[in-house]
Amino acid sequence: MASVLPRCTSVRLPALATVVLLLASLTTVQSSQGDKEPVYRDCVKQCVRTNCTGARLRGFQSAQPQYMALTGWTCRDDCRYQCMWTTVGLYQAEGYRVPQFHGKWPFARFLCFEEPASALASLLNGLACLLMLLRYRSTVPRQSPMYHTINAFSLVSLNAWFWSTVFHTRDTYLTEKMDYFCATAVILYSIYLCCVRTLGLRRPGVSSMVGVLLILAFTSHVSLTNDASLFRL
Repeated sequence: MASVLPRCTSVRLPALATVVLLLASLTTVQSSQGDKEPVYRDCVKQCVRTNCTGARLRGFQSAQPQYMALTGWTCRDDCRYQCMWTTVGLYQAEGYRVPQFHGKWPFARFLCFEEPASALASLLNGLACLLMLLRYRSTVPRQSPMYHTINAFSLVSLNAWFWSTVFHTRDTYLTEKMDYFCATAVILYSIYLCCVRTLGLRRPGVSSMVGVLLILAFTSHVSLTNDASLFRL
């Protein structure tokens, strides 16, 4: 009996140590400083009250460029944008660092693009991916063992870069989720591609099982994170 107790203790101690380390690593997460500021919130409320009702709203809509309307910019969105820069100016005047707003650093809008440089970078990445896909299709025989797997990976990547471009052009609840989930799909498919490349040609059953597990993981991840409380409205 005495010889059993030490073994039980040795099993429990690592598990207990793991739990303690996990609890010790917990930390609080704060929302963005900029959109919490009373001056920002008051500015948005006043702007919406003054400019986004009645004749003022109709005037805003008639003067708004068509490309802004097509990308979903509303009067309230414009108020938030203008008040963001008002708040940034106050921070800088007081010598403070520029704060984040709604989880993002402030970017100067260009036409309808909220983040012009990021949108351009995503577009160029997507174009590079498309060119390499066309080159791959023109040089690699369809009978190649990895042809369809790599072709599918390129399509998944193209989809991710498309939504990344859309998200950096116009940040909304939908585009944020699509950018995030499509990027996750690329990561998971990369794992699957690696598995197929290293094991799948000799053990297709293993790669198929990994593929099913990754699909289940992706579905579960989307289900768990597809909560409005986890995303900025």
